[in-house]
Amino acid sequence: MLGHVRFVAAMVVGAATLLCGVPAHAADPVVRIGYQKYGTLILLKSRGELDAKLKAIGYGVTWTEFPAGPQLLEGLNAGAIDIGATGEAPPIFAQAAGVPIVYVASEPPAPLGEAILVPKDSTIRAVSDLKGKSVALNKGSNVHYLLVKALEKAGVAYTDIKPVFLAPADARAAFERGSVDAWAIWDPYYAAGQAGTGARTLVTGTDLVPNAQFYLASKTFSANNAKAIDVVIAALDDTDQWVSTHQAEAAAQLSEAIHIPASIIATALGRQSYGVARITTGVAAEQQKVADAFAILGLLPKSVSIADAIATPVP
Repeated sequence: MLGHVRFVAAMVVGAATLLCGVPAHAADPVVRIGYQKYGTLILLKSRGELDAKLKAIGYGVTWTEFPAGPQLLEGLNAGAIDIGATGEAPPIFAQAAGVPIVYVASEPPAPLGEAILVPKDSTIRAVSDLKGKSVALNKGSNVHYLLVKALEKAGVAYTDIKPVFLAPADARAAFERGSVDAWAIWDPYYAAGQAGTGARTLVTGTDLVPNAQFYLASKTFSANNAKAIDVVIAALDDTDQWVSTHQAEAAAQLSEAIHIPASIIATALGRQSYGVARITTGVAAEQQKVADAFAILGLLPKSVSIADAIATPVP
């Protein structure tokens, strides 16, 4: 009987190992990457180039998909992944909650890649018309900051709108049903929403927010695996530079990987900026502005210092 119990226990442990994507040799170093349903990481995954580059320095790689940045950073905090990509706001909320993260790289601002949408027949014509209205958005995402800054510029208090916190798929469903008055969303969901619903763009991030993309790692992983992070960043930049000059081909590859029409992805890629680089002091300063804005509104449990989450910013 005892032998049977040991056998069952061994089977459970083995199954858990397989489900977690941990290699058979647990001692082998692995880079566990979290990605969202768009962006350079998923293209890098589908092309298979990073696997070979990491293997050359003795690392394996596993991939986990998340619906948005906040959920991805929850995965990082839980120890399920080591590195991932998000927009501006998620790491700020994570840092305020005590998640041990490090900014390792960023992409240039892409303010055209996010927007606040309204139905094509909506009476809402300006951001000021959102007063008293409901706006769907993913809480703590990059578009949360877009909404804050758009309202501020229009002279509408954040407390004068009704935020409805929903993941992208649920937000689109609510938007199409007419359950919400507006939808703050990023690409490629933004491009898909335009194409699929005929929605009007009320405002984009232009002249409001940078909409930068960040690559983040856990502090422990960053401290102990600098070479692996260097390889990941270099591979990301190579892929980003390729996409910038091969957008039609990249759209086709992404379409196959994420099952969104290539025409929609092409629209999103045309609004993207390219190039992956280490965090500069200027980028850190812009990110601090985002953090300060959320703190002033009382949306964070405490103020955060972006500098505390950047090991060595480039001047």
